[in-house]
Amino acid sequence: MLRDTDAMDDCIFCRIAKGEIPSRKVYEDSEILGFQDINPQSPVHFMLIPKRHIASLAEVKSEDAGMLGRMLALTGRLASEQGSPDGYRTIINTGRIGHQDVMHLHIHIIGGPQPLGRMLPKATG
Repeated sequence: MLRDTDAMDDCIFCRIAKGEIPSRKVYEDSEILGFQDINPQSPVHFMLIPKRHIASLAEVKSEDAGMLGRMLALTGRLASEQGSPDGYRTIINTGRIGHQDVMHLHIHIIGGPQPLGRMLPKATG
């Protein structure tokens, strides 16, 4: 269960983790929540978040390593269950330069039946 002291009142993902805002859950345990993205970019697009507020990957501490490892370890099984058994992309946008829209650490898992496009344009030169 998420304690109030672990959340920020104005963080939408903290409010989702506390059950104040509904979500379409794909996974939940005592530390991690997975839910469908409300603006999917592909047929399979869900996110995993720590229930405890961590603003970004840049703010992760060594004591978070176990939880982050579990988050990453869940991606394959959940992607397959959600309809992307042949692969998927994981994205963690971090800070302003990484275009992080919600300042709560989250992993996007994106996939589907067809290959995804290139993530970045191929370098020339």
